[in-house]
Amino acid sequence: MGFSSQQEHFLGENLAVTYAQTWPAYHRWLSRAPERVSAQEGREKIQQYMPKLLTTYDGLCHAFGANEQTCAFLCLYKPPVFRSGCSQACKTNYGIELVRNYDFPSQLCDRLLLHTHWNGTRVIAMTDCLWGVIDGMNEHGLAVSLAYGGLQAHGDGFAITIVLRYILEFCRTTVEAVEVLTHVPIHMPYNVTVVDRQGDNKTVVICPGEKVQVNSLAFATNHQDGSAIENIDAIADSYIRAQYLSARIADPREAKNSLVNLFLQPPLLRKSSDWHGWGTLYTARYQPLLGVVELHWPDGQILRQSFEHFIEGDISVSSPAYL
Repeated sequence: MGFSSQQEHFLGENLAVTYAQTWPAYHRWLSRAPERVSAQEGREKIQQYMPKLLTTYDGLCHAFGANEQTCAFLCLYKPPVFRSGCSQACKTNYGIELVRNYDFPSQLCDRLLLHTHWNGTRVIAMTDCLWGVIDGMNEHGLAVSLAYGGLQAHGDGFAITIVLRYILEFCRTTVEAVEVLTHVPIHMPYNVTVVDRQGDNKTVVICPGEKVQVNSLAFATNHQDGSAIENIDAIADSYIRAQYLSARIADPREAKNSLVNLFLQPPLLRKSSDWHGWGTLYTARYQPLLGVVELHWPDGQILRQSFEHFIEGDISVSSPAYL
């Protein structure tokens, strides 16, 4: 399976080429949205809730052709349902790190590690819909990761991925990130884990129609506060994964070890054939104090990038999780 590392020296420089190659698939996805949102409405919502992101949005629209369908896609307001089966955790002793497994059908994943410098802050992130963020970190040492919340609920709001982009572009601390997550409407249930360079970590529990909850749990999977999980086989093990993380993180013998070792083995590592195509595509490790990002696979392959040393290119990886 292929993964790409790209650096945007100028807004839309490389992404425009990628979009030209992939737009039919994105537009088919957009056509499944519960209602059609115009580009004008989407832009107005960005201006209302994330105004500092508007210049970036307008620039990408221009780079991608500025037609109605493209601009409506890029606003990511009231998009189709987006579910993923993920596990994530952070640690703040013996170094700071945020580690996550992204469990998702491979044909629906960008598999793109993107380095940008769009708004005066360097960001390295795994993308969705080209500019959205599923996990990432900025040069200030703020790292974020999302996990689907497991509830059958949706409402008016943005895809979580564009909100995480906004956070990494303009926030420096966990406090600032939490402020954004509690005020910008998000269209589906998600658990977002955040940690900053000071070691302040929070998990933000989001569900449309409910008050946003903020806790100090250092991990999250695909359920919320004892709630029943939506009837999706691919996330049926969410409580098992959470219990495993809780026990291992609390074990003092694990204190000096990276969390990566836990994520490269079951039950966190999941085979595609066992989970209806939702296997673990990669394990990401973000190190805020070092400005280093790593993608890991069980066979020992590691893609290591940093803000000071980012190499563009493509790699091919294999994993028992893909079987």
